[in-house]
Amino acid sequence: MSLTIESQGGARLDGAPDPRESMRVLPRFLQYPLTVFTGKPLRGQRPFRWWTPEYHLAQAFLAPVLGVALGAAAWHASGWWLLLLLPSWAITLHGMRNLRMLIFHQCSHRNMFRRRKLDTAIGGAISSLLIVQHYQRYSKEHVSDHHAAHHMTLRDPTVQAFLITLDLHPGMTRRQMYRRVVAKACSPFFHAAFAWGRARSFWHGSMLGEKVTAVALYGGTVAATVATGTWLAFLVIWWVPLVPLFQLSNMTRLCCKHTFPAPGVEVKRGREYFGSLTNAVFLGEAAPAANLGLLPGARAWARWVLRMAFVHAPIRFCVITADTPTHDFHHRYPSHKDWANYLFTRQEDIEKGSPGWPPYTSAWGLKQAIDLVFDSLSQADPNEFDVSRIRDVSKRELFAAFDD
Repeated sequence: MSLTIESQGGARLDGAPDPRESMRVLPRFLQYPLTVFTGKPLRGQRPFRWWTPEYHLAQAFLAPVLGVALGAAAWHASGWWLLLLLPSWAITLHGMRNLRMLIFHQCSHRNMFRRRKLDTAIGGAISSLLIVQHYQRYSKEHVSDHHAAHHMTLRDPTVQAFLITLDLHPGMTRRQMYRRVVAKACSPFFHAAFAWGRARSFWHGSMLGEKVTAVALYGGTVAATVATGTWLAFLVIWWVPLVPLFQLSNMTRLCCKHTFPAPGVEVKRGREYFGSLTNAVFLGEAAPAANLGLLPGARAWARWVLRMAFVHAPIRFCVITADTPTHDFHHRYPSHKDWANYLFTRQEDIEKGSPGWPPYTSAWGLKQAIDLVFDSLSQADPNEFDVSRIRDVSKRELFAAFDD
């Protein structure tokens, strides 16, 4: 069973062991890192006292600085040192994703610092740096179409991105959807159109301050790198994570974000319905059992460590970043005051019985989460999600919906 239904006590109602609880056998000093890694706390685990809006903002801005610094050092050293470009890109991308998916997102809800002018200034600065849909349009569209009655309807930008940009439709098999997404992910034409759509979405209707900031940042940087002959380094160190890697991360995240409503559902309102459209996405897998014996146990633990390090960790670091594992909690409480402790606020709500809402659901592993979304689209009502019924959609906004 790919979908986990979490009960009040945190146990799985399907009878399978909770992967996170199985990790209690590991040393205590590893438990907080594992909470951040998986996106799920242990039952009763206390929250991080230092997780504040200021902490998240500083961490998000610092990561690209460190990534660029590492990339610049590798470029200067050249030779085998250029291999350090790989972690440089990963760190830079991680920071970009945190800026966009956590900071920019909370600002759009006026929830970052709960000060309108300050949140707007931060949101505008991020859109200028990352060249994404400008802040004012995103904030209005996101709250009115994605967090309201139009959630997961033809008016929702997320649905439009699936049906138009990715060209996925009800009735397609899971295999067909994977093949189409992979083909687009490998297409330079798709990435060029994606980048152009981002630029247009940013520039059209953006605040004067956003335009000025973007021109100053990129105009000044391009002029300086051309004058010093370092423009190629600039393209490799900054533009690789900003354009193709950022867009690949966007596409992957979109594919596991929300499930489509099942056909035949008549009541499409209320907490029971909206709560069913978003699953948590946790990274990792259950730790090996304790009764395997010496050699089988050693093999099982070696496999577990390798999969955690080389399969789940890159996904958590570059795709399911920041609070995206607990996106279901955000859709239940989009303006929660303690959003900065997102991992623990969700767990606390589960342990309280998620009053007024249905039980939380989750998927362990990226592929399992994508499978759930693709299967829901495959089984969705083709008349309800008929792409020909979508009217007056601006092409420049379709790619912006990937980061909704």
